[in-house]
Formats: sequence, C-alpha cells, structure tokens
Amino acid sequence: MTFLALDVGNTRLKWARYEQARPGAKLLGHGAVFLENIDRLAEGDWKAWPAPHQMLGCIVAGEAIRRRVEEQMEWWDVPPRWVVPSAQEAGLINGYDHPTRLGADRWVAMIGALARMKKQTGSHPDRPMVIVMVGTAVTVEAVDAQGRFLGGLILPGHGIMLRALESGTAGLRVPTGEVRRFPTNTSDALTSGGTFAIAGAIERMVQHVRSHCQADPMCFMTGGAGWKMAPSMSVPFELVDSLLFDGLLEIALHRGLDQIAGTQRLT
Repeated sequence: MTFLALDVGNTRLKWARYEQARPGAKLLGHGAVFLENIDRLAEGDWKAWPAPHQMLGCIVAGEAIRRRVEEQMEWWDVPPRWVVPSAQEAGLINGYDHPTRLGADRWVAMIGALARMKKQTGSHPDRPMVIVMVGTAVTVEAVDAQGRFLGGLILPGHGIMLRALESGTAGLRVPTGEVRRFPTNTSDALTSGGTFAIAGAIERMVQHVRSHCQADPMCFMTGGAGWKMAPSMSVPFELVDSLLFDGLLEIALHRGLDQIAGTQRLT
C-alpha cells in the first residue's frame, strides 16, 4: 500500500516513498532532481520501483511542469492528485482573501507544521506558529493557536536578491561571501544583507504573532536553503527538512487515501 509524495518547487522536484499514506509511515526512499531533469525520472530514479498505490503532490512550478511530471508517472497507472488550497483542510483554516490562490506549498507546509505543533504540545494548550520556507523565494506564515492562517510574507531568496543587484547595479559581479556583522568587502556585504533581510522579516512576523495572539509562537523552518539561515537567527526555531512531506501525509490521512488504496487493491 505504498504512497508517493511529490514536492515540485521552482527549482527542484523532491520525492519520497512511504509504506503507507499516513503520518509516521516508514520512509522507503527519497530523492530530488532539478526541473530540467524531470523527463529522465521514469528511466532513472523511478525505474526500479513497484507502482505506488497512491500519489499526492504539491506543485508551484506551473502547468507545463505538472504535465511533464504526470508523463513520467503514466507507466505506473496511478491517478495523479495535486493539492489545491481550500477554505479548510486537516485542521487548518485558510484566512487568505482568495483561498485557492494561496501557494500549494505554503498550504501544505502549514498543515505539516500544525500537526507537528499539536504533537509537541501534547496535553498542553496549542500554540501559535510562524512557518518559514527558504528556497528560491522565502515565505513567512502566521498561524494562530486555533489553526487559522492569519497571513504571510513573500520575499526573494538569496539568489534572486543577488541577481537583482547584479542586473541593476553597474559592475557588480562578485562571488558569494560570508555573513558578517560588519562586512568590509562587497561579497560579504551582499551575502550579509540578504541573510539579515530574511532574518529581519522572520523576526518581525514573530513580533506580530506574539502581539496578536498574546503568546510566543513556535517557529518552524524548512526549504533547501534553510540551513543557511540557522546561524543568523535570533529567535528560537526548529529546522524541519520534511515539513512539506509531513503535510502531504496529513492530507492523505484526512482524505482517506490509505483506505482508497486498500479498496483499489482488493478490486
């Protein structure tokens, strides 16, 4: 009753295979490819797999990429399912002005964080949260203790910031530097500026949530570049590499995909 979870971002496709479509299921394998290599998956990383019984993914890379991913899945004959944000799912309430326009990756990450928060608080009261994804773009979400998404920030990631400065500033072509409190060269100044800009946005959101909810939020961070932010953060946070996959497993459970898989297998 294997389950395939897909996270298709702006730069890479990440996949994970689980024994079941539910939280806590045994991880059977995982990997990632850059989007330009998607067309090699069926004859490469996925070739030796038995067909998964169910699949669920989130995608932000656009319709053309989605079609290419589905083409790689055709020989399995498994129906592709993609998360579309809704008004409410898996305990999370969507406070976006137009709920379906919220990025699917943001929605899934918040669902994963909500489940993680509830597990960690146990019998204690639920806590508000700030959820951060650091990738090609950076998102900073606020969720109150009742599971309502209050709103979030979107800002450019490190790479976009540097490319914007290079394209808009004559002669600015320097390698990535180090994060310094007081940079004394252009490379360090660029790297430090981008890092502190992201850290500042996160810290400001933590202040907003603390003031609005009258409680200290739990802060979760994920994304391929999350580790770069760790040394520069001044607020406590937990780095969770699997947050989107955790969210997909939660959604799969609430949609009953494990039961659907069992029914399909018996018929």
